[in-house]
Amino acid sequence: MSGSKPVTDLQEQIGSLILGDRGEAGALSEEEHLALVARAAAAERASQELQRRAVMAARGAGVSWAALGRELGMTRQAVQQRFGGHPDAAEPGARERWLGPVTAFDELRELELAGRLGWRTVGAELLRHRMLQTDTQWEHRRVLWTRPVHYYETDGWQLGCRAFPWLYLVRDLHIPPVGE
Repeated sequence: MSGSKPVTDLQEQIGSLILGDRGEAGALSEEEHLALVARAAAAERASQELQRRAVMAARGAGVSWAALGRELGMTRQAVQQRFGGHPDAAEPGARERWLGPVTAFDELRELELAGRLGWRTVGAELLRHRMLQTDTQWEHRRVLWTRPVHYYETDGWQLGCRAFPWLYLVRDLHIPPVGE
């Protein structure tokens, strides 16, 4: 990829996050080894989810399966098989639903309307948001994920969901939904 850091730099950064403040502390106990294995597994799952979201964002922007395959060192068919479609969880419950299809151009307007009706985003996938119904109105905000989440969690904002490269923030307005 052009403009990206070498893989070894990224591996060192991830490694230091997994190791934490262990630094040069010497031999590890069995418990510490297992804790490192667990953190490395969690980092792998997080990385795979970021990759899935990046691929879905690229597809939403019109990038072809063939171009994604070239970037990932896979065939077009392998990339499409691995990342294509929506791996849905169970159908939403009575107080959950999907909002969509929405695009980057209309999703904030749709989220604003849903928020006035008492719905808040709790998840996002390509062209849709998973919504949770509440007893209050919600304000929604989309920001580019350039800083740690805690930076944005001010003035009542909280993380609604991550959808690489975006963070969707929500803020409880503490007033009943419209129509109630």
